[in-house]
Amino acid sequence: MDTNHVPAGQNSDGGPDRDGAPGVRRLAAVLLVTGVVVSFAAGALHPEGANANDHAASFAEYARSDLWIGVHLGQFVGMAVLIGGLLVLGTVAGGVPGRSAWAARFGNWAAVASLAIYGALQAVDGVALKHSVDAWAAAEGAGKAVRFAAAEDMRWLEWGMRSYQSFVLGAALILIGAAVGSSRGFPRPVGYLMGLSGAAYLAQGWIIGAEGFSGSNTVPTLAGIALVLVWTLWLLASSLRRS
Repeated sequence: MDTNHVPAGQNSDGGPDRDGAPGVRRLAAVLLVTGVVVSFAAGALHPEGANANDHAASFAEYARSDLWIGVHLGQFVGMAVLIGGLLVLGTVAGGVPGRSAWAARFGNWAAVASLAIYGALQAVDGVALKHSVDAWAAAEGAGKAVRFAAAEDMRWLEWGMRSYQSFVLGAALILIGAAVGSSRGFPRPVGYLMGLSGAAYLAQGWIIGAEGFSGSNTVPTLAGIALVLVWTLWLLASSLRRS
C-alpha cells in the first residue's frame, strides 16, 4: 500500500489516525468558541440587578423584562453549539482503542445528556418561570400570594434542574478532557484545563442544589467561565496553527 497517500483520519494500515483530521479538530474548536460567544452574548442581556435568591425582588425584575424568553432561547442555542463542539472533540480524541476511547465515549454520552437537561431547564426558566412571574405581577388580593407560591415552585424546580445539568456537564468536561490530554494532536494542557472547568461545574451543581443562586457560587461560576474561555481559545489557536 502506498503510505504517501492516506485518507485523512486514517493511518497507513487503514486504521483511525490518532491525530484525527486537522479539519475536524478545527471544526470542534470553531463550534466550541462559537457556542461560548453566543452563550455570553445572550447572557449579557439577562436581567442581573436583583439578588436571585430574593424572590420578590428578582421576580419583579423578571416580570419587567421583555427579552426574557429570547435570552433563554439564545442561551440554549449557545449550549447546543458548545455541546456539538464537545461531541466532535470527543469523537476525534477517542479515535483509537484504549482508555482515552472509553473516556471520550462516556464523555460524549454525558454531553448529550447535559444538553437534554439544559433544554428542559430553559423551558422551565425561560418560559414557565416567566409566565409565572407575569401572572404574579398582574394578580391582586389573595390571588397574589397563590401566584407567588407557584412562581417559587418554578424557581425551585429550576434549581434542581440546573444543579443536575451542572453535574452532568462537569462530568462530560472531565471525561473528554481526559481523552484530549492523552491524545496526540492536542495540547495536553487543554485537557487539564477542561478537567478543571469540569470540576468547577461540579462545585456549581452542589452549591445550587444546596443553596440556590447564593454568593457562595460566585467563585466556581467565574472559575468555570474563565477556564472554558481559556481552553476553547487555546484549542482554536492550536488548530489554526496546525492547519
